Amino acid sequence: MGGAGAARGAGTGHRHDGDGELTVSENNAAPVAGPVWPAAARRARLHVVSGKGGTGKTTVAAALALALAADGRRVLLVEVEERQAIARLFDVPPLPYEERKIAVASGGGEVRALAIDVEAALLEYFELFYNLGFAGRTLKRMGAVEFATTLAPGLRDVLLTGKAKETVTRKGTDNRPVYDAVVMDAPPTGRIVTFLNVTVAMADLARRGPIRNQADGVVRLLHSPDTMVHLVTLLEDMPVTETVEAVADLAAAGLSVGTVVVNRATDTRLPAASVLPAAEGRLDIGRMASGLARAGVDPEPELLAALEQETRDHAIRVLAEQECRDLLIGTGLPLVTLPELVDGADLGGVYELSERLAAQGVR
Repeated sequence: MGGAGAARGAGTGHRHDGDGELTVSENNAAPVAGPVWPAAARRARLHVVSGKGGTGKTTVAAALALALAADGRRVLLVEVEERQAIARLFDVPPLPYEERKIAVASGGGEVRALAIDVEAALLEYFELFYNLGFAGRTLKRMGAVEFATTLAPGLRDVLLTGKAKETVTRKGTDNRPVYDAVVMDAPPTGRIVTFLNVTVAMADLARRGPIRNQADGVVRLLHSPDTMVHLVTLLEDMPVTETVEAVADLAAAGLSVGTVVVNRATDTRLPAASVLPAAEGRLDIGRMASGLARAGVDPEPELLAALEQETRDHAIRVLAEQECRDLLIGTGLPLVTLPELVDGADLGGVYELSERLAAQGVR
């Protein structure tokens, strides 16, 4: 894959110091403050991935699932928005309401995927908790399922989070969890708190009974150390602002945020001391011309002007991204950084991003 190859060739400038923290060289535009993948995230079994629309949260969720599945582990990637985005990303047919293997991770690990269908989840509830399998199918034909989820929007979120909870807590014949981790491609940041705050939704739906008991189990999982929310953002004003607000809102709701994933970050091609002069148009054109001449390139005025403008635009973007990064650092959360993929987010790019995550301690 061209993008993956380009990203590998560029290098990251990352190294691990003696304390296990990730640092970067001065000419890399992706500094990381503190431990990248915290111990709490390593302990978590449900990883909820959210982000403002357009930040690449589905791609990041897929890459995270691959990284967590390394070395023989089994991970489930769950989709709750009924967009079939996972199927398109992994180039497989549309996913039914069942868990299917979609990828092999490094070291023989396995990623399975599940696209949760709300109607199917509700019928499953009817059958499991009320023994209404046949009656539930009849209700579906009558349109009662759609009516119920429209009348009580909170029920939809209870069904989705409830199914995710079932996959997290499910055990095999050996009494061990079926999945080492579950990664949820969750709704965007604008809706993530409402989606995860099942306690509020249930206050209007049921005070007792099997569904209420199931919802109480979901609440315990989502508010336990087993669940971690990760927020995906770009280094742009609107996504960063929404991310900072989501961090505060999630904390207020008692939900744990693990990391902020900075996606599509710019790798600077300039030494740190040259960024500000370049952004201000104070490049040494003579030095640039000499460098081109030594490389066997004729330093024509038109070429020099184009290179100067391109360098200036690049430096301005690097400085703007650094301002956004500073705001994210202010949240006190670890920042995981992923590069722009030249050829976009295809399957090869997902594997490349999973390698980048693994290099930053994700496991």
